Amino acid sequence: MAAELVEAKNMVMSFRVSDLQMLLGFVGRSKSGLKHELVTRALQLVQFDCSPELFKKIKELYETRYAKKSSEPTPQPHRPLDPLAMHSAYDRASSVPRTPLTGPNIDYPVLYGKYLNGLGRLPAKTLKPEVRLVKLPFFNMLDELLKPTELVPQNNEKLQESPCIFALTPRQVELIRNSRELQPGVKAVQVVLRICYSDTSSPQEDQYPPNIAVKVNHSYCSVPGYYPSNKPGVEPKRPCRPINLTHLMYLSSATNRITVTWGNYGKSYSVALYLVRQLTSSELLQRLKTIGVKHPELCKALVKEKLRLDPDSEIATTGVRVSLICPLVKMRLSVPCRAETCAHLQCFDAVFYLQMNEKKPTWMCPVCDKPAPYDQLIIDGLLSKILSECEDADEIEYLVDGSWCPIRAEKERSCSPQCPILVLGEASAGLCPSPCSCQAVVISEFDVYAAMWPFT
Repeated sequence: MAAELVEAKNMVMSFRVSDLQMLLGFVGRSKSGLKHELVTRALQLVQFDCSPELFKKIKELYETRYAKKSSEPTPQPHRPLDPLAMHSAYDRASSVPRTPLTGPNIDYPVLYGKYLNGLGRLPAKTLKPEVRLVKLPFFNMLDELLKPTELVPQNNEKLQESPCIFALTPRQVELIRNSRELQPGVKAVQVVLRICYSDTSSPQEDQYPPNIAVKVNHSYCSVPGYYPSNKPGVEPKRPCRPINLTHLMYLSSATNRITVTWGNYGKSYSVALYLVRQLTSSELLQRLKTIGVKHPELCKALVKEKLRLDPDSEIATTGVRVSLICPLVKMRLSVPCRAETCAHLQCFDAVFYLQMNEKKPTWMCPVCDKPAPYDQLIIDGLLSKILSECEDADEIEYLVDGSWCPIRAEKERSCSPQCPILVLGEASAGLCPSPCSCQAVVISEFDVYAAMWPFT
């Protein structure tokens, strides 16, 4: 096995930049960087991915390169590569238990995204659909450290472990160190772990497997707990969010080891590592104000479209009322907002909507209870204009021509009723003494005292 590794390393060291990029692209690694970075990355593949596919690709690139230079003396490897020997060597290497890492000072070159066990299998040559995760508005992705990779059980045990070894580049370390603090000990630039179902049909939301535990180097990372449930027989739910690993990592060229412990109960999960910049609700609001404002004339045209007369309908809509009170917090709207996909004209306040999703992301419209993701939000320019012009009303009505009018509540009348409730007197008195046409209720004093007995 050692001879094959030396051969492969010698061939990699003779590669040009284009050869190194082809090799790294073959295994799905980053092809950007200077030549010495590409060489380091390729050597780590040789050192820790003893697979036949990788050896075969290295040999193929090596032979292609030197076949064009037959006139030049070709460097001879120690002995020709034997595919069968490589298969057996790979199997023996896989069966040998890997020794745990003891600390950051490890005597081999820096690793840039190196993965082991179930996380480190090379992709098959047949193209396979990749697992995709949904985009998270509060996390701006800077780098992909590990593509979504399936957690592969190593045995029949219910509790499985999948380790991953990688190191940050100097640029990534600087990004983390120079980023501002969102709160004490929490940097804006983070390394996060995301886990989801291994479903390639659509982008997947974060979903934790049972019995999940994440260990970074020598310490366990906290994972969001379950929400308390007061309903008997209802399984408690837990918020599945990206797990911030930054505070437990070595922010240097030293290698980091992440171990994911998970319960193998039939469902397949994938994990991914990203370098992200976490945003706040204020930053998302500012971005929405910059690129998400819908022009008042376009909003007016939408109102006309909603109120356009339908010749097949017997009911004609002459107007539609819109409240200026946010349905989320029952306060007057400041930034009227709704999703582009919503069928209603009613808006909610973007400030409170973003703040609520920052704490507990659901991205559901509070008006129609349908999905209202951040990338589909718009600020209603017409309603923003109305809010600045109409400060003494809590409701307006859109008319068929696109105009609007305020709806003000009528003042309650404080005057006394024209007709008295009781008319005391003789039973023969049949009409109300007030000048109206109603019949008065005539009750004698005897009836009043009888009703009060035995308290009189």
